[in-house]
Amino acid sequence: MSNKSFKYILALLLPIAALTGCQKYLDQKPITELSTDVVFNDVSSATKAVASVYSRLVGDAGYGIRLSLYYPVDNDEMQGPTGAADNDRRDIARYSATSGNAQITNPFNQIFTGIEFANNCIDNIPAMEMYTKGTDQQKKQLQRLYGEALTLRAQFYLEGIRNWGDLPSHFTSAANNAGANPFPSATDRDALYEVLLKDLKVASDLVPWKKDVASIGDPLDERITKGAVKALRARIALYRAGYSLRKNGQMTQGSDPAIYYKIAMDECADIIASGQHGLNASFRGLWKDQVGARVSNDPDGELMFQASATGRTGVADTKLGYYNGPKVGSYGNVSINVLPSYFYTFDSTDLRRDVTCAAYNVNADGSTKVGQAITAINDGKYRRDWISSPAIAPNDAVQYLSLKWQIIRYADVLLMYAEAANELNGPTAAAYDAINKVRRRGYGKSITTPDATVDLPAGLSKSAFFTALVKERSLELGGEGIRKYDLIRWNLLATTLANTKTTLAAMSARTGAWANLPQSMYFKTNSTADDKAAWANSFYTKEPSTAPTGTTKVVWMSSAINTTALSRFATGFTTGKSELLPIPQPVLDANFNMKQNPGY
Repeated sequence: MSNKSFKYILALLLPIAALTGCQKYLDQKPITELSTDVVFNDVSSATKAVASVYSRLVGDAGYGIRLSLYYPVDNDEMQGPTGAADNDRRDIARYSATSGNAQITNPFNQIFTGIEFANNCIDNIPAMEMYTKGTDQQKKQLQRLYGEALTLRAQFYLEGIRNWGDLPSHFTSAANNAGANPFPSATDRDALYEVLLKDLKVASDLVPWKKDVASIGDPLDERITKGAVKALRARIALYRAGYSLRKNGQMTQGSDPAIYYKIAMDECADIIASGQHGLNASFRGLWKDQVGARVSNDPDGELMFQASATGRTGVADTKLGYYNGPKVGSYGNVSINVLPSYFYTFDSTDLRRDVTCAAYNVNADGSTKVGQAITAINDGKYRRDWISSPAIAPNDAVQYLSLKWQIIRYADVLLMYAEAANELNGPTAAAYDAINKVRRRGYGKSITTPDATVDLPAGLSKSAFFTALVKERSLELGGEGIRKYDLIRWNLLATTLANTKTTLAAMSARTGAWANLPQSMYFKTNSTADDKAAWANSFYTKEPSTAPTGTTKVVWMSSAINTTALSRFATGFTTGKSELLPIPQPVLDANFNMKQNPGY
């Protein structure tokens, strides 16, 4: 790329993300190459350039399917698809990926494409004459765009680091890098994190709060606002403070963790104090009526950072609700299964269970449900039968459903605050308040009213509070692509996977407490309910001796847990290796200074 050109590959741009529902955030134009003077000439053109950065979040190689559904499993919540080893998606889920796996190269490349698109915006937007000499509104809009580009670059880097570890340092456009250092070696992730944290500090001063967007003349849509910037900075600080697999094959905690816990706590405290974001009163309503309805802007501001999707193709849409979630008729891959042990992590009165876990498939009529065995339950937050605005017809064979991947929710901000505060000061009153708000909503209680029936007990030690937080993050954020990486930064992945295998074996043998659970469940025939109301007996006590009237029997718990769930669960996991993916072989072939990750 020349110093005076800004290249876009046509295939990457045609269905650019729609960030305002039906309104296009970027008018679709067949741009192949434009000079920087044209692209960065005014607010409208610069906005289109930043929209191209957003577009690299999704598509098949992004959060459209690979980053969201292939990479984060197997963990103690969800596992990947059935079937034999394939040097493809199944091997990734089972920690058996090789450097030649076909599903690793394109996501790696797309992450760096996103970084390059962001770099072009970061290099050029502040250099625009209008950035310093435009009207007050123009300057604020361009400042926001610059902050968005910094934030998006940080998100791409975080995704790359948590999957591949140390990466090359690309903090300016390729045109500036190529001549000086065409074959960059990897930079230590802690040094990369330091740049990202500084960038996000700058961005937080440039990007408006959600409720201030209209004051600068921008519409209220899915674009990043100050709360998302601060939340991402908190998340990166927690990764910087936590453990990761280093080049020497050791799981090592980042240096000076207290500094980064303080950053995380302060950023989350700012968001909480701002009053700009809140929890939807209904966990089910959040996922069915907001995410399922593909909203651009939810009224509570809980959906803080959404990866938009549009176009019904693999370029800039998502397969959420098709690859995962329950089937509708013959449509759907049902490739993400809820682990039986995770289903029973939920208390019987926790309303989040029947949102996170969809224990049914849907008939071809699109409404009546068919109950499934515990080994065939799918994740439920992204499900085809919940899509509205408009709904997807049950006989529509489309695989791209334009559901938005949720990168950060306000509930995560509350839980990050509780974690960081506990690490620094033990379980403070504010830490209790943050986690208890999440718990109350999960049980259908008033979010702001203390409730002894669901609140954590007072007087927990620091370690006990942390244990409760580890569980709460799983209950609240299950199936959102977070758990595996949480377990890695806590250095709990190996232990948790081993414990999960032990639990699954006990469930299959129906020993101990598992002997008191139902071997059979009875689904109400022709039911249209999508939660526990569809079942005639309890998941938590032995089944009745005779079948309830008007029900269909489902073999619930059996030795099939061993032959289906356990037999394929994390079978290739190796401590000191599997915490990272292998660097794709084409990357190593193209750059002799890049080195393979430990164990591969």
